[in-house]
Amino acid sequence: MMKIEMMNIELLKENPNNPRKVSEVQLQKLKKSIIEFPQMLLIRPLVIDADNIVLGGNMRLKALKELDYKEVPIIRAEELTEKQKDEFIIKDNLAYGEWNWEGISLNWDNEILLDWGLEVPGFDINADEFNDDFKLDDSAKAPYQKMIFKLADEQVTYIQNALSDIKRTEEYKYVETFGNENTNGNALYLMIQQWAGQRK
Repeated sequence: MMKIEMMNIELLKENPNNPRKVSEVQLQKLKKSIIEFPQMLLIRPLVIDADNIVLGGNMRLKALKELDYKEVPIIRAEELTEKQKDEFIIKDNLAYGEWNWEGISLNWDNEILLDWGLEVPGFDINADEFNDDFKLDDSAKAPYQKMIFKLADEQVTYIQNALSDIKRTEEYKYVETFGNENTNGNALYLMIQQWAGQRK
């Protein structure tokens, strides 16, 4: 069993391939949470590899530095292979923060990420930019349809977070999929169902 140790914060290194962006709003919320409930650091210590690179808790490390912590609780995960480190980094971040999609596309394989439970957004093609011969792929043909939206970056973040959140609800387990295997489409359908219900 891995044991928790205290470590000089100056010896810890941020992960250069951290898949999460750290927004100022999220950082300030985390700092407030640490101030109000410092015991959580022992419940969820930073996870580091043999080179003192943080595999889990880069946002906490940044917050702790700004709060002038000198020592922090850590767990060493020195036995992990490089592949296991990559898998841990993604799975540890599935439910929190904002993804750095550009960094992810450079450092991880999309099929592996899907297998680990992370859906990577693609770049939708606008049919108006093509001639009449443009056709949807088989998976988008009747009884299915593909819908394309243009969104601002800020809107994308809220929608991605909303989709992730609703996929973790009990209702999502039982949503009617009509045979649709696209989890984002099913999550969006459930959100619209709930919205419509609130309007009645």
